[in-house]
Amino acid sequence: MKRLKVTCAYDGTDYQGWQRQSHAHSIQEVLEIMLSKLHQHAITITASGRTDAGVHALGQVFHFDTDKDLDEYHWQAAMNSMLPKDIRIQKVEFVSDDFHARFMAQGKRYDYLVTNRVNDPFCQNYMALERQALDVPAMQECAKVFVGTHDFTSFTSAKIDPRKSRVKTITQLLIKEEAHGIRMIFVGNGFLRYMVRMIAQTLIEAGKHELIKEDIVAMLESRDKQACRYKGAPQGLYLVEVSYGGEL
Repeated sequence: MKRLKVTCAYDGTDYQGWQRQSHAHSIQEVLEIMLSKLHQHAITITASGRTDAGVHALGQVFHFDTDKDLDEYHWQAAMNSMLPKDIRIQKVEFVSDDFHARFMAQGKRYDYLVTNRVNDPFCQNYMALERQALDVPAMQECAKVFVGTHDFTSFTSAKIDPRKSRVKTITQLLIKEEAHGIRMIFVGNGFLRYMVRMIAQTLIEAGKHELIKEDIVAMLESRDKQACRYKGAPQGLYLVEVSYGGEL
C-alpha cells in the first residue's frame, strides 16, 4: 500500500461543504465516489479540515491509501478525467505511511474577498457583496487586534466540541485593495469553525464605521460566544494553502 497526498481546488458554489453528509452533496463524497470507481472498492479520504457550504478552495489537502500502481502524473490525470470541472486536482505526491493531512498540518492561509460590485454577475458566487464603500485604513488598524495568540471564543461557532481549545495564533492578517475589491489574507496555525468569516465581517463593519477598534478589543477579550453577531458570506472565503512545515 502507498499513501498519496493530494492538493485540490474546488468551486464550492454547488456543494454543501467539504464533509460527506447523508442528505447533501459534498466535495468529499464526489472525491470518494471517484476514487472508489478507480479502485473498484471503497476508498475513504482524510482532509486537512472542513470547508462550509459555498466556500471555495485553491489548496485543500487530503490523503488516502492505495494499492494501484500509477505514478504521480497519471494519478492526477486519472482523477481529473473522472471529476466534474468544479473540482480539480492540482498536485499528487507520494508520502510516508505516517503522513496525516489533518494532524500534521502546521498552518493555513485563507483569503476573504469583498466587493461593492453588487450588480456584477461574475462576483455573485465568488466574493462577498457590500454596497457601502469601506475605509481600508480603518480595517487595517482594526486587523491588528487579531494578530498574535488569543482565545477566539467570541469568534467561533457555539456548536464546536467544548473540549476543543479556542486558542489560536494568527501570524498575519493583511487587508489589501485590489482592482475588483478588497482581499483579506489570514495566515495562522489553524482556524476554528466560522472564525475567518466572523472576523472578516467584523472588519467590514469597522470599514463601514459601525465599529471602532476598542469595540473589537472588547469583543475579543470577553471570550463570549454572544459578543460577535457578525459572520461574512461563505462565497467570499477561500482556503488558499495548507502548510506542512514550509513557510506560507
